[in-house]
Order: sequence, then C-alpha cells, then structure tokens
Amino acid sequence: MKFLLDTHSFIWFVEGNPALSENARQLIEEPTNEAFLSLASVWEMAIKVSLGKLHLSQPFDLFIPNQVLLNDITLLDITVSHTLLVATLPFHHRDPFDRLLIAQSLVESWSIISADSVFDAYGVNRLW
Repeated sequence: MKFLLDTHSFIWFVEGNPALSENARQLIEEPTNEAFLSLASVWEMAIKVSLGKLHLSQPFDLFIPNQVLLNDITLLDITVSHTLLVATLPFHHRDPFDRLLIAQSLVESWSIISADSVFDAYGVNRLW
C-alpha cells in the first residue's frame, strides 16, 4: 500500500511521539507499505523551524535527509496536477499545506495518514 504522511504524522513517527496512533505506527513500519512525505510538508516544517514554532531532535538540514533515509520514506514532488486540483477544492480546510496534501492524496489515489478528521470531507482515504 502507498500512502502519504501528513506533516504531524511524519514528525510524531520519527520522534516516537505517543500522539501517533498505534495503527498509524504499524502502517508506517510495515515493510510492504510505501510511505511518502510531500515536499509541501518539508516546506511547512522549514517555515515552522525558522519561526521557532517547531523544535526537532536534529538541525533541520540533517533531520529531513537522515529521517527519510533511516525510515525508508520517499519524498513526493509537487506537480502541476497537484496544484491544479488545489484550485478546485472546496474550503473545508483553510490550511494551504493541508490542502496541497489532500490534493496530492487524491491525484495519486493514495491514502493519507493523518489525525485531521477535516480531511474526510474531501473523500480521501484517511488512515489513523
């Protein structure tokens, strides 16, 4: 199974945060599954780190490459088709990063691992 990680799911997983559901943790750890992290999430984390709103266990320039390699997570580029869908999504969710993750999940036909129940209004297959 291929799935996209919401930003908080990625952070909670790699930092061992108990806020991540046991089901989500098992899905990410299952070796036959393919986990993806959007560059939108990387961008979101970079902004939050620079604002002092996110503190990571390593400097940001080491954290992302180390964690995606260590946890066998693939980075997902942002494509034109992803952004075109964002333009047509209803505004159930106002966060621009989450809207892009929703669009990527829909365009790629992948599930998304997220605690955010607002995602359900878009018809994505949200796993938690």
